[in-house]
Amino acid sequence: MRHKYLPERRLKTLWRFSAAIVLCCSVLAAASLPAFSHNMPVAVSQALKQAGIPQSAVGIYVQEIGAAKPLLAVNAGTAMNPASVMKLVTTFAGLELLGPAYTWKTELYANGMLENGTLRGDLVIKGYGDPKLNLENFWLLTRRLRQTGLREITGDLVLDSSYFDLPNGNPAAFDGKPHRAYNVLPEALLVNYRTLALRLIPQSGSKAVRIVADPPLPSLDLKNSLTLTNGPCNEWRDALAADIRTVSNGNVRVSIALNGSYSIDCGEKTLYLSVHDTADYIFGLFRQLWEEQGGVLRGKVRTGVAPEGVAPLEIHQSPPLADIVRDINKFSNNTAARQLYLALGLTSALTAGLTTGLTAGPTTAPAAAGIPLEVPASGISGTIHDAASDHDKPPATLAKSDMALRRWLASKQLSFPELIIENGSGLSRNERISTGHLGKLLLAAFQSPVMPEFISSLPIVGVDGTMKKRLNGSATAGQAHIKTGLLDGVKTMAGYVLDKSGKRVVVIFFVNHPKSGIAQPAMDALLHWAYERS
Repeated sequence: MRHKYLPERRLKTLWRFSAAIVLCCSVLAAASLPAFSHNMPVAVSQALKQAGIPQSAVGIYVQEIGAAKPLLAVNAGTAMNPASVMKLVTTFAGLELLGPAYTWKTELYANGMLENGTLRGDLVIKGYGDPKLNLENFWLLTRRLRQTGLREITGDLVLDSSYFDLPNGNPAAFDGKPHRAYNVLPEALLVNYRTLALRLIPQSGSKAVRIVADPPLPSLDLKNSLTLTNGPCNEWRDALAADIRTVSNGNVRVSIALNGSYSIDCGEKTLYLSVHDTADYIFGLFRQLWEEQGGVLRGKVRTGVAPEGVAPLEIHQSPPLADIVRDINKFSNNTAARQLYLALGLTSALTAGLTTGLTAGPTTAPAAAGIPLEVPASGISGTIHDAASDHDKPPATLAKSDMALRRWLASKQLSFPELIIENGSGLSRNERISTGHLGKLLLAAFQSPVMPEFISSLPIVGVDGTMKKRLNGSATAGQAHIKTGLLDGVKTMAGYVLDKSGKRVVVIFFVNHPKSGIAQPAMDALLHWAYERS
């Protein structure tokens, strides 16, 4: 259509001039960006098309270690929900800031007089956020306490969780499933993730399902109404219905009624539930273990704080962080990741910064909004945490952890303006990072002194962890260390592939789309492409 005020020749000249300006601006803009290919491998694009997932819902980043530019980058600058892949940020930061040999402690105190194996007073358990104070380690703690010669406790069991200062949380807030083990909230004194393991064992002879509860807490009432069926196992949890009720008439009791069907083809499975509050869970478990070893506990349970100026009766040290990071990444342990994230804020360098005027206050709002914080470039990379001074440090908070993480990134000359990290586990609708920036982090991790511990913590394709059943029998099996993530509307993976020529490649693939659940063929195709390329 002609412009009614301009002759046709002048109009064409103006169009050419405008096009030249746009082209010039485009060239300048492109010159400021890294050179890379936007073209997805054919197998990947076909798999996405078949799944009905548009390219706009995908973020991909692939770069060979040591290369100057990525091999492939699609929407690599777009902030996306990483799901559990965010654990890579938390665990790499933990290994560098705390050190692979870092351990958490749990202390036992006598608040009263000790006479001939009797404590005339209370026993206090003080927690410092140990992510692996599981059933076995808690049994070991009570056993070592018994070996001190203590037999009878006349007072109460006092639980001290003051090392964490966290807002009251709702375990149902994420997905309305408060009893699922992955929704257990972090606590300074967290025993066995406060979970109950229900082993489901099909009995073909009696055509029934046997249920074994571990630990068998005395306050638990379990009713088994499961029906054993034939047929494919599929999503066996969806076929179960658990009616969970808590009754408090002086003594708290929890009842679980399991209804529904369970296929014999499922074999033995374990259903993990969190149905007790902290005090009831620890009290029931401690009393059971204590009495098994000949001990006596006269009192009840309550919260409190450890006495000051008194040496602990016993100190339990957790396994080293290198082992715990392996559990976090191999099996995507959300609660352990959140416990580790809180430990980041209490590194020695950050505490020193707080005492010299650096406050954690401003981090809360900017972090929630994804606004980058201006922090000293010196950072705190490589600082080893001084566990001996834990007792005197201020409590852990999410704001301190956010500040510590951003200072650490700045110390590595990494700036991630889009980063939103809510709890460090990826169990969040708010956390964000781009595939390009996560790629830069994984490239930095490969050059880090903690690289062996970090990479070995990731699931091996076709071998173990969350990747055990992926790409079995393919050439890629055993050749890639990949962390996965999964939420409703989110499916992700990130890690390293050793290609067939012996070169290591960083591979990241995010899908944020309602059909993300069927994106696995596209992701497997990218892993295969990264391995075969040469």
